[in-house]
Amino acid sequence: MSPPAPSPAARPAPPALPGLTRGGAPGAAPPPGLPTGFAALDGRLPGGGWPVGALTEVLPAAPGVGELGLLLPALARLSRRGRWLAWIDPPHIPYAPALSAAGVDLARVVTVRPACPADALWAAEQALGSGAPGAVLMWLPQVADRALRRLQLAAERGRAWGVLFRPPAAEGVASPAALRLAVLPAAETGLEVRVFKCRQGGAVPFSRVLPLRPA
Repeated sequence: MSPPAPSPAARPAPPALPGLTRGGAPGAAPPPGLPTGFAALDGRLPGGGWPVGALTEVLPAAPGVGELGLLLPALARLSRRGRWLAWIDPPHIPYAPALSAAGVDLARVVTVRPACPADALWAAEQALGSGAPGAVLMWLPQVADRALRRLQLAAERGRAWGVLFRPPAAEGVASPAALRLAVLPAAETGLEVRVFKCRQGGAVPFSRVLPLRPA
């Protein structure tokens, strides 16, 4: 009579991955975000605000619909903490009276005017990864997937809030950004913010109509 076959050894459990539980569900709450200044938006964003150490993509329906007004409360908060605000190749010179009226410390605003798109990308990556600015605003209408990944990694490394402005057509293009949203005018006194990607949880898409000035 043959001896009984040995019982198979129990398979060791796979090593735990930070932030994940079985099934790939998020295992930890997202890190605190930077409050947007709009309670209706903070209530839907993971961490209660803009993601820090990550890219946020803003796709305005047209330049000047109010996309900067959406960001001003958070920019003002950062500047009051003594953090630098880097503006990389904005289409217009930042309007100092409007920034000051919104509570932004103008002494903490730095504008970079690169000579060409390649220099703009280099400046953006350096600013994000340096750890010096609290926020880096970037106007890079044409940016390849590989460059986007470099920007995202730089934001993670420098723990910066990176804001990349892109045209509406970019919505159909995949991106590693943690948060992606479209901005449209709503009635006469508001903005419609439509979030179509939110990496750290939360049901998407969703929309919120916000006043141009936070309450």
